[in-house]
Amino acid sequence: MMATAQVQPNVPSQARPWNPDFKHTDRERWICIYPAYLNSKKTLKEGRRIPKTKAIENPAATEIRDVCASAGFTLGVENKVYPRELDPRDIKFKGRVRVMLKNEDGTPALANFPNRMSVLMYIADMIPKLKTRQQTQSSGPAQVQQQQQQSKGQKKKSRK
Repeated sequence: MMATAQVQPNVPSQARPWNPDFKHTDRERWICIYPAYLNSKKTLKEGRRIPKTKAIENPAATEIRDVCASAGFTLGVENKVYPRELDPRDIKFKGRVRVMLKNEDGTPALANFPNRMSVLMYIADMIPKLKTRQQTQSSGPAQVQQQQQQSKGQKKKSRK
């Protein structure tokens, strides 16, 4: 099931140069969320923004998009790489999600999420509950067991 994001007709798909007259509903004023902000394998110096105990292992921009869309945010996905990333060509680190946090008058767009940190903590809490994450976690140990059993069953070839 693919979650669809709310799209506003007057929001440009590409970011424009900064202008102090932008309103909170303009795409340029939305908050940016990079997967590195939530990655438990990153240090604070490398860009993690939440406590390591709450962080998740290697989140993807698509997972962040799915969680934000299901929460009801207006969002946009951009093909950008986090500036502190060591290998910017690696495809698994690509992606940035922009989320509209505030309405035009400056009030929170969703009452449950008054600030950026509340959004990041919600995303970190919800990504492990995604079906794709649950399937990989449940099949992970089973695959390792199968490989171990197969390797035990194979006989070693000896040279004569």
